[in-house]
Amino acid sequence: MEDLHLITRSHQDAGKDASVIMIEFNELTPSLMDRFMSQGKLPNFQRLYDESHIHITDAEESGEWLNPWVQWVTVHTGLAADEHNVLRLADGCRLEKPATWDILSDAGYRVWICGSMNARMDRPLNGLLIPDPWSSGLAPYPEGKFDDYYYFIRDMVQEHSNESSSNKTSSASKFASFMIQHGLSFPTAFAIANQLISERFGENKWRRASIMDRLHWDVFRHFYRKISPHFSTFFVNSTAHYQHMYWRNMDPDGFDVKPNQDEQNLYKNAILFGYQAMDKLIARFMRLAGPNTTLVFCTGLSQQPYLAGEEHGGKRLFRIKDPKFFADRLNITGEFEYDPVMSQEFFLRFTSPAQAKRAHETLLNYRLQGEKAFNSSLDGNNVFASCRYRKPVEEDALLTSVDGSFSERFLEIFYPIAGLKSGFHHPDGMLWIRYPNREHVIHEDKVPIRSINETILNMFGASMPSPVVVEN
Repeated sequence: MEDLHLITRSHQDAGKDASVIMIEFNELTPSLMDRFMSQGKLPNFQRLYDESHIHITDAEESGEWLNPWVQWVTVHTGLAADEHNVLRLADGCRLEKPATWDILSDAGYRVWICGSMNARMDRPLNGLLIPDPWSSGLAPYPEGKFDDYYYFIRDMVQEHSNESSSNKTSSASKFASFMIQHGLSFPTAFAIANQLISERFGENKWRRASIMDRLHWDVFRHFYRKISPHFSTFFVNSTAHYQHMYWRNMDPDGFDVKPNQDEQNLYKNAILFGYQAMDKLIARFMRLAGPNTTLVFCTGLSQQPYLAGEEHGGKRLFRIKDPKFFADRLNITGEFEYDPVMSQEFFLRFTSPAQAKRAHETLLNYRLQGEKAFNSSLDGNNVFASCRYRKPVEEDALLTSVDGSFSERFLEIFYPIAGLKSGFHHPDGMLWIRYPNREHVIHEDKVPIRSINETILNMFGASMPSPVVVEN
């Protein structure tokens, strides 16, 4: 395996008058990209492919370390997982090593970081930053500039699957006002109207994730034109979500648990829909890019069919309906802030380590269908937990305590996320680099994603800071 910067470092020195846009479409899959392009369904990706250096990347991780919140930290820092040790979503902000944008900012370049996953930041930053919608430890920068946008989007993403969750009218009003003043386009407004109409007469709520992407793009384009950054990133996750949930609908023959006809009518083209939505965004990036702009399309990792658990009816995920009711029923005491993360995971952030320890021990005391009900780990004032049960649950299934003193119907407290998990992570990813000369080269050897950071820095003639040597 050859390091990427050794292949590409001589192709361009971007300098002060050029720019690099990093397009971060999480977990798009090489085999599906090839399939859809060969069918003529992704014309803009095809054009980008034909004008780029083409690489397959290797995440170089497996198991619990093969998660996007780990890999994107590696992409942005050049550090392998065992070097940065950021293994949870929302923990990237704790990393002390600089990311690509920190180094470029310190070198005097303007940066615009729009949603990059599990990001961290040195202050002051010469530019703008919006965290990913699962972040809880990193606020948008500058302070207050994006609050009306970011916190509304974060609430929508984190509780998108909870039918009982609702956003306050005032938050929605502030969000709408922000969008009108900061780039909302007529096509996006039209798409929102169509989406709302389709939801009234059908079951197309699942497409909302792609509407979020369009809003995200409008904000990105508005501020890109306003500050003309030298380096920018744009991250979206909708198609990764579609792959996780609807791979069995795309290729039902590969699964033992078959979707019913109603599900097929709804979701059989969901993944293709996601790729075509990304294809339209690619067209917008190519129109936005100037003659001296390098486009870097990166997926971090990819997906493959998830076949584990088919003998039990497939893998099901569960989330908390209402945090207060959850705490009251499970005897979790003390003041805490509930931070849902991705899928079934959540943080309980307490005001003291003693409260957190008590909650952690309480969660480990519960059982469902004879199995431990929760995963839980303790970190100071925080409990990081999830429902560990993955099988379908009967309506009358009981959550019980080890000593038998507690019994409650599980589905009074938790709800199943719609659909069965059918896609999971694969270490291969895509990296296409379109230099201003639009030279097309297919590189046969895989490259490690840890090489991407240095490759970007080399485009600007920048480098990682040397480690501090402490003399005895």
